[in-house]
Amino acid sequence: MDEAEYHKKYVNLRVLKSVQEYLKTESGSPTALHPIRVPDELLYQVLKSQGAEKADALIHHIFELGLIQWSEELYNDVFGSQEKLEAFINLVKARNKK
Repeated sequence: MDEAEYHKKYVNLRVLKSVQEYLKTESGSPTALHPIRVPDELLYQVLKSQGAEKADALIHHIFELGLIQWSEELYNDVFGSQEKLEAFINLVKARNKK
């Protein structure tokens, strides 16, 4: 594995780890990016019938579902299997010991 490929996989490993940590926490990340695009009618009807707090929870839930799907695709593209992931982690550990 050349240095560029190693660096790319290492960056993706850190991204996947941060997604994993984000999904484990109740409050999520303190960082917020706006605007998030959602169907106007969806937001309007949820706000009207259930209030702002429920609308916020729904948007966050939709975001989490998308994040899970995206991270699974990234994992498959970069590593493809648990064995390849573990082999790469062992390589990172070995390089960090040097």
